[in-house]
Amino acid sequence: MATRTSAISLNKVVERAPALVDLYKKAGLSLEKHGLGGQRAAVYLVVDYSGSMKPYFRDGSVQALADRVLGLAAHLDDDGTVPVMFFSTDIDAVADISLDSHQGRVERIAAGLGHMGRTNYHLAMDAVIDHYLDSGAQDPALVVFQTDGGPSSRMAAERYLCKAARLPLFWQFIGFGDPRSKQFDYLRRLDELAVPGKRVVDNAGFFHAGRDPRRVSDAELYDRLVSEFPQWLAAARGLGIVG
Repeated sequence: MATRTSAISLNKVVERAPALVDLYKKAGLSLEKHGLGGQRAAVYLVVDYSGSMKPYFRDGSVQALADRVLGLAAHLDDDGTVPVMFFSTDIDAVADISLDSHQGRVERIAAGLGHMGRTNYHLAMDAVIDHYLDSGAQDPALVVFQTDGGPSSRMAAERYLCKAARLPLFWQFIGFGDPRSKQFDYLRRLDELAVPGKRVVDNAGFFHAGRDPRRVSDAELYDRLVSEFPQWLAAARGLGIVG
């Protein structure tokens, strides 16, 4: 279903990306449920390309997430494109996925990348911030940030998140892997950083997608991707961060 004044109409999605129609409809239902019908936002996808992510690229979990994010973005942004940052020790690639060429896009990008390194969140966050500021976007941004573990430099990641709280960017972290793993303790703490002690507004959320992220239903995934976004929007507007 299309939300009230979705950025891209259902007819256009049918024409440009028929394989995403079902995702688009489910994303629309979730947006309506959370009071986000008609909302505009730039949507970003950040993908962990560290060595431990190899199984998730191989089994299609990363491509599936990219398709789901694209289905959501079609309601929020009218360009039909989602910028994607692949990161590990450094930024491995900055690319786009689009309605017109989404199928197998993640695999094609990954095939051209080199060694899968470590996990430096802050470099990916910096790349998103630069892209957003350079784009001249007037709408806020929803950043879907996928990872399968904590960052190599924890202080740097916390510092970037706190500084970014003054920008119209909301970071929705999603963990791939065992929810009981201590690898995710850091993300839980990052999600709960004090306001206003550490940051001016709560600008991040976090949830697990489990060992097999593809098994999380589309409806559940969309609910979890957008559930904290309305609260952030309200708080950010109150502080003049979002117009």
